[in-house]
Amino acid sequence: MRKAGILGLGYYLPPKRLTNSDLEKMVDTSDQWIMTRTGIKERRIAGKDIATSDLGIKASKLAIQDSGLKPEDIDLIITATITPDMAFPATGCIIQDKIGAKNAAAFDINAACSGFVFGIVIAQQLVSTGAYNNVLVVGAEKLSSIVDWEDRSTCVLFGDGSGACVIGASDNRVIVSSFLGADGSGADLLKLPAGGSRMPATKETIKQRLHFLKMEGNEVFKIAVRIMVEAANKAITKVGLGCEDIDLLIPHQANIRILMAVAKRLGLPEEKIFMNIERYGNMSAASTAVALAEASKKNKIKRGDNIVLVAFGGGLTYGAALIQW
Repeated sequence: MRKAGILGLGYYLPPKRLTNSDLEKMVDTSDQWIMTRTGIKERRIAGKDIATSDLGIKASKLAIQDSGLKPEDIDLIITATITPDMAFPATGCIIQDKIGAKNAAAFDINAACSGFVFGIVIAQQLVSTGAYNNVLVVGAEKLSSIVDWEDRSTCVLFGDGSGACVIGASDNRVIVSSFLGADGSGADLLKLPAGGSRMPATKETIKQRLHFLKMEGNEVFKIAVRIMVEAANKAITKVGLGCEDIDLLIPHQANIRILMAVAKRLGLPEEKIFMNIERYGNMSAASTAVALAEASKKNKIKRGDNIVLVAFGGGLTYGAALIQW
């Protein structure tokens, strides 16, 4: 079994900022209400002519460039998203074509906000066994396309963006342990009701606004803290470490209160939690991807650090990965 590590990182955020002040003009809300309950000040919004693949392409090119490889060196692309360009083909196939990764297989995964963590765990396993050599993992979302801008409880939470990494055989930035989980009994708590085989698009589904994201926020909050702590603990104890050995926790950027509750239960001080939720909001599968790349770029991580990625999302899904930098 080979060691699999992160060879390159990249992220991209659309330039348009949607602030809380802007939202005050759209729905019955306020900057104070949003900040108090979520910790979000602004989020990025992609233009109408921009699709999820367009966001993913930009992050992918930066990650490949950072790895020192060429697009044709990539032999597999895993794209995590809940906002694909279309039901099929896979958004990963569109990215493959546009970046010139002609030798790569490509597929999408849907683990909602946990998607990037699921993606790097899959990539780590495939590289470790020798099945693939250089795997591009992309977390990309255009959540503005499925947010109900008339629902003040959800529209304030989400933003658009993308992050990517290249995983290959390496003795540096090694993914040493992971844990993935799911609890399908919570599937109704966070979902997009219509547009699939159970509820195809009709005039009625459109009228009832069922093609927009729906969330039971209070219930999700209660579960999220517990399962993120569980996932992080299981990933680190697999290799004989404890919470005191974590140098930086990079959680899914869902809600500031969730992040602080997770940190408290893990016994971690605030300075050991990487947070960018104030500037970007919740970007689903792109959140941990962007946060990891941004933390690296801003030198928040140093050689030898133990980094834990942890996320939860619709499904319900949850997972964690321990990276020794």
